[in-house]
Amino acid sequence: METKDFDWSNLGFGYHKTDYNVRCYYRDGKWGEMEICSDEYINMHMAATCLHYGQEAFEGLKAYRCPDGKVRVFRSDENAARLQSTCRGILMPEVSTEMFNNMVDTVVKLNQQYIPTYESGATLYIRPLLVGISAQVGVHPATEYMFLIFVTPVGPYFKGGFSTNPYVIVRDHDRSAPLGTGIYKVGGNYAASLYANDRAHKMGYACEFYLDAKEHKYIDECGAANFFGIKDNTYVTPLSTSILPSITNKSLMQLAEDMGMKVERRQIPEEELDTFEEAGACGTAAVISPISRIDDVETGKTYDFGEKPGPVSERLYTKLRNIQYGIEPDVHRWTRVVID
Repeated sequence: METKDFDWSNLGFGYHKTDYNVRCYYRDGKWGEMEICSDEYINMHMAATCLHYGQEAFEGLKAYRCPDGKVRVFRSDENAARLQSTCRGILMPEVSTEMFNNMVDTVVKLNQQYIPTYESGATLYIRPLLVGISAQVGVHPATEYMFLIFVTPVGPYFKGGFSTNPYVIVRDHDRSAPLGTGIYKVGGNYAASLYANDRAHKMGYACEFYLDAKEHKYIDECGAANFFGIKDNTYVTPLSTSILPSITNKSLMQLAEDMGMKVERRQIPEEELDTFEEAGACGTAAVISPISRIDDVETGKTYDFGEKPGPVSERLYTKLRNIQYGIEPDVHRWTRVVID
């Protein structure tokens, strides 16, 4: 099918209207049938639990138009599993992996005209959303839910694509607490980051950089992305109870092992930043955003990683992208062909 007439190469990362979304409702203790919808809006009761008590979760993944003409999605089973974990964490009915994948495949096929061309570097972003919709006043789980998936074509998350960006450590703001909801993909975690993120932007940084909320000694997250550092042929990433387990980070760890590197998940003291040869933020939206420097404005310390992406970050980025686009063999069976 022909693609829509977009300037794909200059597309920003944001919402663009597409033709269809898919929805499913949970009522009377069970999920109903999938519905296809062309309405961008949700008719919701003003007392819906998602609006008052934050019973809401979402996911993010992408569909790729590949050089061989096929359209692939990347590790959607992992997104389904992470959503199921979130459902258990904030008491929502779980969406089965089969239902999740079926709705992903359907919405991608319905909107295939909006899947950007391979050459553009843009992709089709897929946003699953689960919200409590029953009307109630009182802090209790909802009895009715809506699971919705919409898609939108997007360009690179950061302007310039795969290029380095500066970050700033924030010490007077915590995004999430240990043993809290940081390990779940819920909107409240992102609302908690808006103030610090806005302040970082106004200071001229791409994003804020968080230390652990308990002691402010250890590396936690880069904005809403996982952190990794490279040194001595080792891929090092934080082990924490307050950060979201990134599917991209999980994939990069596996690729690093495939490349003969050692992988360590552990606490990383802030001062260890001085020892890393490369550093980066990783997630679905940007894949890898190499870090040029991290400034600690409170102490005046700067951790410098160079103005160009490091060779290991570049190899990992290229390898993962080639797998997502079906260019290199998918030995771990991470991708699924949605449109052949």
